Amino acid sequence: MRFHYECCDCNSVYQTDEVMYLCPSCEKENTDPSLMRKGNLIVHLDVDDTDLLKDKEDLSIYDFFPYEVPDHGAFPIGPTPLTTPIRLREKYGIKNLTCKMDSALPSGSFKDRASQLIIGQAKHHKEDSIALASTGNAGAAMSCAGAAYGVKIVLFVPETAPVNKLMQSVLYGATVVPVKGSYDDAFALSIAYTDEFGGINRNTAYNPMTVEGKKSVSIELFLQMGKKVPDVVYVSTGDGCIYAGVVKGFLDLYQASLIDKVPQVICVQSNESNAIAQAWKTGEYNTVKATTVADSISVSSPANGRMAVRYINETKSWAVEVSDEEILSAQLELAKEGGMFVEPAASCAWAGFVKDKDLLLEKYGKDVDVCVLLTGVGFKDMAVFNGRVSLPPSIENSLEAVHKRFNSI
Repeated sequence: MRFHYECCDCNSVYQTDEVMYLCPSCEKENTDPSLMRKGNLIVHLDVDDTDLLKDKEDLSIYDFFPYEVPDHGAFPIGPTPLTTPIRLREKYGIKNLTCKMDSALPSGSFKDRASQLIIGQAKHHKEDSIALASTGNAGAAMSCAGAAYGVKIVLFVPETAPVNKLMQSVLYGATVVPVKGSYDDAFALSIAYTDEFGGINRNTAYNPMTVEGKKSVSIELFLQMGKKVPDVVYVSTGDGCIYAGVVKGFLDLYQASLIDKVPQVICVQSNESNAIAQAWKTGEYNTVKATTVADSISVSSPANGRMAVRYINETKSWAVEVSDEEILSAQLELAKEGGMFVEPAASCAWAGFVKDKDLLLEKYGKDVDVCVLLTGVGFKDMAVFNGRVSLPPSIENSLEAVHKRFNSI
C-alpha cells in the first residue's frame, strides 16, 4: 500500500520510501523535558489505494498495512476473541457489551500488533536487526516476533522493569541490556545504538509504524462484528500509541468508505499517570510524575501524547481518569465475573467503562454498543496480587476436615 508521512504538529508532508522516525523540523524543538515530545509522524495511506478496498470481498487487516508482512502464520495476529460477558452485561444493564481479548496474542499483549508490522518494515528495507527500549510488553512482543522470523532483537530496559516480562524476552533469545536508569535513559541508549550500529528502531511512536501496526485491532473488530463498528470503545492509555492506533484503524476504514461513522474512542488513564487526560482537559502538554500500579501504562512523558490528544478531539471523544484502587477492583471483577484474567494496565479500560456506565446510558440509551479493549494477560504482573490475594490454608486428608472447612464458610 502506498503511503506518505504527515507531522502531527506542524503538518509538514513527507513523500519518501526511506525509514523516517520524527519530523526533522519539530524534532529540534524537543529541548524541554517537562513537555511532551513533538514531531511524531502520521502515516497516511494513498486514497486511490484505499478506495479499492470498499468492494473487496476477502478483506483482511493486511490490506491496510503500508508494508507487506511475510508468512502471517509464523507470528499469527488475531483474530483475538471477542467475548460477550453475560454476567457483566446483566450487572451493568448494557446488552451490547463486548471485550476484545488481545491478551490472547502470541506474547500475551497487544504490543504484538506493532511488532508484526515492524518485522515487515525490516524485511522491506533488508535490515536484520531491530532495537528498542521497553519496560516489558513491547520488548517481549518484539522479541517473540524476532524469534519467529529470525531477526536479531536488541532490547534496552531499565533494571527495575518487572522480571516476568523481561524473562520472556530472554527466553525468546533477545539481547537484553538492563540499564542503570529510567525508561527514558534506556530509550536514549536504544536510539544511540541504532545510530551507531544500524537496523530498525522500534521505539513506541518514535517509529510511526508502531501506530500503524496497532490499528489492525480496529479493522479486525470491524470484520468480527460483521462489517460494523461499536458506538464506543474503551482503551487503557499510557504513552498514547495504542490509543492512536485504535483511532487510526477506524479512520482508515472511514477513508475507505467501509464505515459511515468513527466510534468515540475513550482514553482511560490512571489518575497516577494522567498526562494525556490532563493535556486534553487543559491544552497544556506537560509531563507528570507517574506512580500507578498499572506498570504498562505508567508513563511520565507520553511518547505519543500530542497525537492522542489530537485524535481525542478529532473523534469528539473524551478522556476519563480512574484511581489505582478502581483499576485493581476492575481486575478482580473481570476475573471473577467475566472469566477474563488481565493485567492492571488492561483492567484500566474496564474501570473507565464502569465509571462511565451511567453517562453511556444517558448519552446513547440501553442499546449502546460498547467494546472494552483488554490489552495484556494477567500473568504479566503477578506481583500486583501480593498482600491482596492468597491461597487458603491446607486441610487434613479427611472428610471431617472437609466438613469443618465448609461449615465455617
